[in-house]
Amino acid sequence: MKLLSKDINTSDAETKDTCNNDKYHTPEQALKILFGYDSFRAGQKSVIDSILAGRDAFAVMPTGAGKSVCYQIPAVLLPGITLVVSPLISLMQDQVKALNEAGVPAAFINSSLSEKDYNETIRRARQGIYKIIYIAPERLATESFLTLAKSVPISMVTVDEAHCISQWGQDFRPSYMKIVEFVKTLEKRPIISAFTATATETVREDIVCTLGLQNPFTLVNGFDRENLFFQVDKPKNKEQYILKYISEHSGDSGIIYCATRKNVDNIYELLKSKGISVGKYHAGMSAVERKKMQDDFVFDYTSIVVATNAFGMGIDKSNVRFVIHYNMPQSMENYYQEAGRAGRDGLDAKCILLFSPQDIVINRFLLDHKEMQDLDPADRETVRERDARRLQVMERYCYTTECLRNYILKYFGENPEKPCQDCGNCLREFETLDMTEAAKKVINCVYEAKGRYGRQIIIDTVAGAKTARLEEIGAVRYKSYGVLAGTNKNLLRRLIEQLVLEGYLRVGDYQVLKLGDISGLKNPEASVSIKITDEDKQPEKAAKTKKKAKSVETLTSSGYKLFERLKKLRLEIAREESMPPYIIFSDKTLIDMAAKKPSSKPEMLDVSGVGENKFAKYGERFLEVIEEYRREVG
Repeated sequence: MKLLSKDINTSDAETKDTCNNDKYHTPEQALKILFGYDSFRAGQKSVIDSILAGRDAFAVMPTGAGKSVCYQIPAVLLPGITLVVSPLISLMQDQVKALNEAGVPAAFINSSLSEKDYNETIRRARQGIYKIIYIAPERLATESFLTLAKSVPISMVTVDEAHCISQWGQDFRPSYMKIVEFVKTLEKRPIISAFTATATETVREDIVCTLGLQNPFTLVNGFDRENLFFQVDKPKNKEQYILKYISEHSGDSGIIYCATRKNVDNIYELLKSKGISVGKYHAGMSAVERKKMQDDFVFDYTSIVVATNAFGMGIDKSNVRFVIHYNMPQSMENYYQEAGRAGRDGLDAKCILLFSPQDIVINRFLLDHKEMQDLDPADRETVRERDARRLQVMERYCYTTECLRNYILKYFGENPEKPCQDCGNCLREFETLDMTEAAKKVINCVYEAKGRYGRQIIIDTVAGAKTARLEEIGAVRYKSYGVLAGTNKNLLRRLIEQLVLEGYLRVGDYQVLKLGDISGLKNPEASVSIKITDEDKQPEKAAKTKKKAKSVETLTSSGYKLFERLKKLRLEIAREESMPPYIIFSDKTLIDMAAKKPSSKPEMLDVSGVGENKFAKYGERFLEVIEEYRREVG
């Protein structure tokens, strides 16, 4: 493999000069010169200032909010090396490429390096070549790296994907405990900063405690990603839904997540048979196959990838315009992280979850067979209970008729004041259906069942289903058996979910239904209503018009033609440089470029995302295309 540290294209001496660049002395100067941005995003500056003041920091910032800038800016301003601990090889590669492109000497150390490349990276690190080194957690404990760490000044240790250190996080990795052990070996304790995109309050507290952060500056930035459009649909045919969506969004880059390898293979073959540019990714493929599929997607050789949730961690591809979940994920943390891979450039993107009750069955099976050999029996039971609660949260998300964005934000501890008016539920027309009498009959059935059975048994009982299971447990002899015969079972599922939401029923261990506080229903004026939709009525058109107005559609027709030419040039350069197109310039930068039509270096540097180093490498070529287009249109 090519050693990315040499992509700087400078000699060791030249690289040292870059490390001590006199062009920037403040965070604002570094932001503009290195990355081409005029101002920081919300929360970034306060985290950076705290780190530069020598204080530990912990930040929870949603995907796309600019976490990397919060440690990269201090890293170039602090005197020594910054180590960034990450479990994600693809993220390291992307970040190092982007940093070297911006003029920041950086390298990574992980299992993808050959012994020769590893030794060369260590040699250059010992010489003080790098400002930032990305490293896999298990590499911290190797003898060669411990020797290096004692011979070079380490100003900061940054923990990326910090939720991985918490047993209560959705992606606990035992190897992250090596970070704590590593810091203890250092003669002088460096600043420690930690970052994650999704963490509940319990996980946040665990991260701070486990990492031993000392009086950290803490930022819990808003979890809201305003550019993402959330939608839950329940199509009768998911495959046809996906084909229709892709045909209406031709050319858009997207990810389709499936719960099983079999589903990945089926959807991949379907799309491929229709001539769609598509790749696939799951653990059943060889490492070589997975690497090729991933690179094809990142480098825009394929526009769509169908994958299990193993795909996407750390892939900093900014122009993903949609993420479709073919199956419901197992937790809100997983869903928000996976959906958050859309629209990282800040432009509008869609996050669509295709739900069917079978998804719950699939996920329960997967959770029942989850590997937990490393945990003691007591912890295994705790984890199982936690997983069951998280699955229930996702099920409610799929059934809720309230604002989807608010549902997500409330889960992560925020309290939005009003509906967003910009999600699938907010744009969908609902009909309110009074089901008070049916609710009482369902509650009577739960009472007769004595809290021993789950939703399906209760639904089948009140619906009067003739099954061997109901005969076996004696449910056919309940007074409530058949009292709601003929009622649509989907409505009954919605009704039960509403009863749980209102507290009349509660969900116990193993998803059994138990009575909650039913005193409110004794009031003659009490009512239970559910909202239903016309499944044929989709919010797609309304959403599409509204969302596009915020991105490419802000350009004039002439501007849009220029944008397409700039994209073509970007792809040409990406092929020459063997680099993902979005690392050259993001779509957002090209849109701003097409709108402003710069004709000189100062004007080009005024484009969002164009820094001095990138202008030096690519600026003139983009100015030539703009000037050529300007002459053509007069």
